[in-house]
Amino acid sequence: MTPRELKAALRLDRLALRDSMTPEARSKAGLAMLGHAGDAIEFEPGQVISGFWPIRSEVDIRPLMARLRERGARLCLPAIIDKQTIVFRELVPGAPIIETGFGTTGPAADAPVLDPDILLVPLSAFDRTGHRIGYGAGYYDRAIARLRLKGRKPRLIGIAFDCQEVASVPAEPHDVALDALLTESGLRIFGLGIGKYETFVSG
Repeated sequence: MTPRELKAALRLDRLALRDSMTPEARSKAGLAMLGHAGDAIEFEPGQVISGFWPIRSEVDIRPLMARLRERGARLCLPAIIDKQTIVFRELVPGAPIIETGFGTTGPAADAPVLDPDILLVPLSAFDRTGHRIGYGAGYYDRAIARLRLKGRKPRLIGIAFDCQEVASVPAEPHDVALDALLTESGLRIFGLGIGKYETFVSG
């Protein structure tokens, strides 16, 4: 198998596992993630954090995003503006929410477009070294590359369930490793050496 073919197979397998979780299990996991990361994600007041509203069987991180806002973060959500590009529109309380492509919802086109300092990134699979497999469209890879061309280096925090872990993700040249990963088991911080990470668990 080529790396692309192997990624596709791993994606299908782990998304099937995610889909098999009960709504109750996903809800419980989401609350656990809030407990692990709501006060542990480090940022300065006023920094911009991109989150997402759940589609399909993704975890609902809206409670986590609300906690980050309470701590002073500016929030935004991704919006697909063509087949190649996402932008990040500011999310403010009371603003209208519309369909923004690929099954997602978010702020309308008149919302300010922001450059995130932190991206909470949905994914289909991950490994213990912080490599991830997305959904196959490459939106986040291109968005990250675009931000880096502007001189920015946003921190990437993957969001997934424990069941989405795989032994190894076949890394390709364009892939960008995660800085951290949040699951129902805790917040893993990478960058401590090859194959090493530290997991922070609340309580």
